Amino acid sequence: MTRPESEARNVLEAVRKSIPVLRRNATESEDRRWIADENVDLLEKAGVFRTAVPERFGGLDLPAEEQAEILAEIARGCGSTGWVSMVWVSTAWIATLYPDRAQEEVFAQGSVRISGGFTPSGTLTPTEGGYLLNGSWRFNTGVRGAEWNVHAAMVEHGNGEHEELFALVPTGDITLADDWNVFGAGGTGSVTSTAKDVFVPAHRVVDGAVFDASTGDRWNADVKGRNYNLTSYILATCAPVYQGIAQAALELFTERLPGKGITYTEWSEQSRHPYTQIQLAHATNKIASCAALSRDWLRVMQERADRGEKMTVREKAAVRGQVGYVVQSTREAVESLYAISSASTILLSNPVQRAFRDIEALSLHGLLTPVSSLEAHGRVLLGLEPGTDYI
Repeated sequence: MTRPESEARNVLEAVRKSIPVLRRNATESEDRRWIADENVDLLEKAGVFRTAVPERFGGLDLPAEEQAEILAEIARGCGSTGWVSMVWVSTAWIATLYPDRAQEEVFAQGSVRISGGFTPSGTLTPTEGGYLLNGSWRFNTGVRGAEWNVHAAMVEHGNGEHEELFALVPTGDITLADDWNVFGAGGTGSVTSTAKDVFVPAHRVVDGAVFDASTGDRWNADVKGRNYNLTSYILATCAPVYQGIAQAALELFTERLPGKGITYTEWSEQSRHPYTQIQLAHATNKIASCAALSRDWLRVMQERADRGEKMTVREKAAVRGQVGYVVQSTREAVESLYAISSASTILLSNPVQRAFRDIEALSLHGLLTPVSSLEAHGRVLLGLEPGTDYI
């Protein structure tokens, strides 16, 4: 077993041991609209927030496949904690695309939590040594517990042209609203962040070209085998959260089944009813098929990265479409389990209903909604342009 494999196993095992605690804290996380402090502490000790940090800064520098497996296990414990962890881990990888000086600041402790607002709803104004950042960013997942935050913003150049830039700032420089009131993924604390005349030095601002990590010509080449296509990498770290939530729903439903009858019928054991058996098998196989698809696109991504090659448009579109299929299939799996659950499932103390609400809410994410993702994939399969830059 190689060093990365050994370290990944250690992190994964520590996360698995934490699952009962993550599940126990799920109600508290929803009630406070932010994941429980104990969850963050457990994952910090497990090494989760070192997984995407370069080895030269004391990080684990794990490949995407290992990161995905860890994120799926966190989401199996708590959907909100899984989603926040995904943001912190994937945005830490994004920080590796910044100049060395910025990386030295961000990764100084080896373990780091970075969030991001990637809709360009702010402005950057050039000033001596850098820029002044102003604006507000909604749905800023994880910012309440992050040390750094990426802000997408527009700058107007002297010739009148506008350009989208990405500023990396300490979260202590921004303010947070108390506006996260939602029916699902309630513990993610995805509040609005605001920057007012925040100075950002030039070395912590990059343009969109840097974010095409797969080119390999503007990114530190000594970060071996991690030169992933940006959108494909983000999608590949999002998908495990849906898979983990669906797996949790499957386990929780099955655990509660023994001894349950079907009310107002002669069935004293629901588990003996053929419809229950068939629906359970459907859900199980949908979740398993998603895991198989994930392994395939992660293999393609890693092989390309190891060879220092760009992914093809067809490969990138396949990742986008297949992740959309995962979102759709895991949601359907949870919906089918919820539909054959007893009425007591609507109690807020029942974890199955939380899995149902979490996956319904997260399936509406703009980058992950199945319709748009499958459309882009289908267009490329037909020899057309994908119709979106986000592949």
